[in-house]
Amino acid sequence: MSEYLNNKQDALKDIIKKLQDGAGVDNVKKEFHNLIKNVSPDEISQMEQSLIEEGFPAEEVQRLCEVHVEVFKTSLLKQKNVSKLPGHPVHTFFLENKKTKSKIKILKKSLKILKKKNEEKYYNEFQDRLDDLRKIEIHYQRKENQLFPYLEKKKFTGPSKVMWGKHDEIRKLFKDAENVLQNKDYKLIENQLNNLFSKISKMIFMEEKILFPTALKKLEEREWALIRKGESEIGYAWIKPGNVWDAGIILQKSMEKTLSNAKSGKKFDEKPGTEKTNVFNLEVGSLSLEQINLMLKALPVDVTYIDEYDKVLYYTGSEERVFPRSPAIIGRDVQNCHPQKSVHIVNDILKAFKEKTKKVAEFWITMNNMFVYIRYFAVYDKSGAYKGCIEVSQDITDIRKLEGDKRLLDW
Repeated sequence: MSEYLNNKQDALKDIIKKLQDGAGVDNVKKEFHNLIKNVSPDEISQMEQSLIEEGFPAEEVQRLCEVHVEVFKTSLLKQKNVSKLPGHPVHTFFLENKKTKSKIKILKKSLKILKKKNEEKYYNEFQDRLDDLRKIEIHYQRKENQLFPYLEKKKFTGPSKVMWGKHDEIRKLFKDAENVLQNKDYKLIENQLNNLFSKISKMIFMEEKILFPTALKKLEEREWALIRKGESEIGYAWIKPGNVWDAGIILQKSMEKTLSNAKSGKKFDEKPGTEKTNVFNLEVGSLSLEQINLMLKALPVDVTYIDEYDKVLYYTGSEERVFPRSPAIIGRDVQNCHPQKSVHIVNDILKAFKEKTKKVAEFWITMNNMFVYIRYFAVYDKSGAYKGCIEVSQDITDIRKLEGDKRLLDW
């Protein structure tokens, strides 16, 4: 069977090469269909995963994804949706997808009205509804920061490398739509939105028919409970998750099983956070673990620590974050915390830090009406050995506006 799939994989590479050379999806669809006649969607996902592990550009596998969906569409439509109790992360994802479909229908109707009655109130109403649809990005952020890390632990990295790129395509289309909307060229707006709606619909299809069923096979119930536990760090798009499926009960049972194994003489890892609170003598002064944690959370910046092996060890859990974070990223390769298109930048920074050619890297971007200042600082021990780096992000929108002096307390 392995040799059979390897032969198929070679043929798959030829198809990707044709896509690279400019062939359209329709041109390779028949060839792809003949290739995967007796291969399941799961096996196709595994073949795509193997291509990525070989070093095949994730961007090219992204393009193959579209062919994958088109070819399997008929058979996958016959496949029943997975069913989970309210509260389970997959159930929540499905609820958000249902809301998304409803909001797209409303937006299409709103655009028709706007084209007929080119009035300010209809324009504003349409703009509000488009802004509301953009909350689907929260749905994608939960996938990127909660679901993908657990799949990566199972050595299934395809979704985080390929699907994240698809998320970014949708994010760009939102920005493009907003730019076109300002010019009030409704024909152009309609074309732009149809492209956006098509990409979102394909993403829903890939999630419900491929990603979620595959994830349910790969992840254990306890892992889903941990995913659920960290979801609130990122939030939800439009909906409130149910509580029939109780992650707390699942984790409690898991802990009881661990304790039972311990009593029977089996080794187990101590749960993080159960150690005694001590005072730590720092280079200057001393602080308790609680004080260190409170101090870091109180800082008006996002701080993330990456160790010398490029693993994420820590992030500040402050209430107002610049970028979404959740506990699932702890222990994750930092490269997997970024979309594939920017991973080379991350690697360039880390390489420079390790070689000591640079000690600081900085960027600034405009995002969601915020001007964000992002800095990376190399960390070395007393002997000069590289021990990782910290990423510090801050919304400096108001700081940029400061002028003159302020010497009096006016609050």
